[in-house]
Amino acid sequence: MFRYSHPRLPMLILIGFALLLLIAALLPISVGDLWQWGAKLAGHPLAIVGIVVLMAVMMSFGLPGSLLFWIIAPFHVPWLSTSMLLVGSIGGALGAYRVGKRLGDTWRPDKYARQILRLLGKRSDFLTQCALRILPGFPHAFINLAGGVLHLPLLSFSLAALLGLGIKWGLYTHAVHGMVSANQAEQALSVYAMLPLFIFAGLMILGALVKQLWLRKSQQPE
Repeated sequence: MFRYSHPRLPMLILIGFALLLLIAALLPISVGDLWQWGAKLAGHPLAIVGIVVLMAVMMSFGLPGSLLFWIIAPFHVPWLSTSMLLVGSIGGALGAYRVGKRLGDTWRPDKYARQILRLLGKRSDFLTQCALRILPGFPHAFINLAGGVLHLPLLSFSLAALLGLGIKWGLYTHAVHGMVSANQAEQALSVYAMLPLFIFAGLMILGALVKQLWLRKSQQPE
């Protein structure tokens, strides 16, 4: 049996998929639109796998894969939603880490991304990475790419992402589960609801600073 394989086919497929992701990223999609899609997909088991894979691929290339939260969290029990979001975001983090590692010094980030790169260049300990993951609204795409560019240890990078995102996704999914409308769910993720995340992240940063001071004092000659 003949099998014909065009040498450029994989590259064409990759380019086409990247274009689709770019179009999806540029389209004005509201939380209400995502809510409707999630309601339609909730009853299809295969959709779970597809959404998780899509989230991982989007986050690998720095696209807003976290938007898929609105397709997942309101329509599944919290433990399943948290698991789906964790698998997708950790997969995306590892993918972006590899992309960042390949880019190396060729990456030319904007001002905000440079600040994150500089921060992680100075402080990349486990607790600081966890704190950054927990902070609401913090751009994980920059953390993921910076981790690869700086060649941060993969084990601590992965564990910090797992713990930090596990805490954040767990709180988010419990906050919006069972809501009957997109507006109601957005209100559930108010500043007051997110206050525990800010406190948790603050404690981790404080712990990292105390550890650094203790190590500095212990290294001073008596």
